[in-house]
Amino acid sequence: MADHPSLALATFAAQLDFESIPSGVVERTVNLYVDWLGAALAGKGARPVETIAQFARGAGGGLEGPSEVLIDRTRATPYFAAMVNAAASHFAEQDDVHNGSVFHPATVVFPVALALAQAHHVSGRGFIAAVVVGYETGIRIGEFLGRSHYKVFHTTDTAGTLAAAATAGRLLGLTPSQMVDAFGSAGTQASGLWEFLRDAADSKQLHTAMAAANGLMAAQFAADGFKGATRILEGDKGVAAGMSTDADPARLTDGLGTRWATAETSFKYYAACRHTHPAADALFAVVRQHALAPDDIVNVTAHVHQGALDVLGVVVVPSTVHQAEFNMGTVLGLVVHHGYAGVSEFENDFSADTIATFRDKVPMVYDDEVDYAYPARWIGKVTVTTRDGRTLAGRVDEPKGDPGNTLSRDELATKLRRLVAFSGAASQEEVSRLLDRAWQIVSQPRVTGVLEGGGVAELDASAQAAANVSETARGAA
Repeated sequence: MADHPSLALATFAAQLDFESIPSGVVERTVNLYVDWLGAALAGKGARPVETIAQFARGAGGGLEGPSEVLIDRTRATPYFAAMVNAAASHFAEQDDVHNGSVFHPATVVFPVALALAQAHHVSGRGFIAAVVVGYETGIRIGEFLGRSHYKVFHTTDTAGTLAAAATAGRLLGLTPSQMVDAFGSAGTQASGLWEFLRDAADSKQLHTAMAAANGLMAAQFAADGFKGATRILEGDKGVAAGMSTDADPARLTDGLGTRWATAETSFKYYAACRHTHPAADALFAVVRQHALAPDDIVNVTAHVHQGALDVLGVVVVPSTVHQAEFNMGTVLGLVVHHGYAGVSEFENDFSADTIATFRDKVPMVYDDEVDYAYPARWIGKVTVTTRDGRTLAGRVDEPKGDPGNTLSRDELATKLRRLVAFSGAASQEEVSRLLDRAWQIVSQPRVTGVLEGGGVAELDASAQAAANVSETARGAA
């Protein structure tokens, strides 16, 4: 299939089973699931998310479905549940990221996997297998599209639509040819432009909402015989032709079944655009090493790659929390003043005079070394000038959350608790029960409700038996 990479990738997505996934990748995927739950619950009460949820309720006709909407514990059809959960999990800027593809997999993969797993009574093993399919597919498509794509397009929406289709297709038991059709229908809907940052628009949540929903829809269409373009990725008038000038088709099939890109995914430590994290870590290291107070710092030069300039350079003076999360000076100011830049720090202090003053001390400059390493490695380099005339250099080669500097399970649990406390989506007792179930997702015979009072009612014995037969036929277990 070397001459047809779309088919090769679709075949892998359709045929991957749980037993083929290394145990370390399974463990990492469970950790990513817990991390995503925190990000999704953090979206409760956010105006853009609530607007999308209101639309979903109205468009769904008020009818309940089998799939859980996490922010309000209602139920909906898989399509609308995936839509709302995807919007919610991309609001707090705490969802994961894969460096090489500059793609946030969790926010488009887990909403689809959870919605369909609940609807089709899939086991935890089937759920994890479908998630890995989504990660492996979306990451490779993001890498295939290259740096030129990310300059204009929000990869989490474009590659994310196909990742969502792959996830859904695996849970629906699509054949390789049907998965190609799903890719075709997903790819022709893929979109998402960075222009929204300039105006503090709400499009980022719309991007993930529609990537998840449209990917799920594409897979459902394919299951019903709907045909899609068979070379939607590499074709002469396909995704790359319209959205990239440096696309590399070899990236689509790179190490399928041997290189597990899922395990390369990073957790986000700060509640901000990932492009700010390396410099934030480097500055924090300097501050600790030299016991600097905020007033000791005259200037911080952040040495960055071109992608950071392209995205972060749009926002000079942030007017909203969301814009502040994409402003290097604001992020570094919060880290210096608070030791951390989390959801509460942004909400309470992003526009404070002290942070605004510090923001103006932080220029970004292009750095050859940092740019050459990107996107495979996100190096953090800063130069700090102090009030007493010193020039101090800071550097990190693996920001906090990267695979080589990862978050432990205790740190992930703390992060989830912090996010839920911020949004008020659940009590700490409920979070404890949620974590107990989430860590054990692989052993669950059926994926049910995440939060008490939501999800799917228990099946009776005959329905459970029918569900088991259905899942075995799909090969999802």
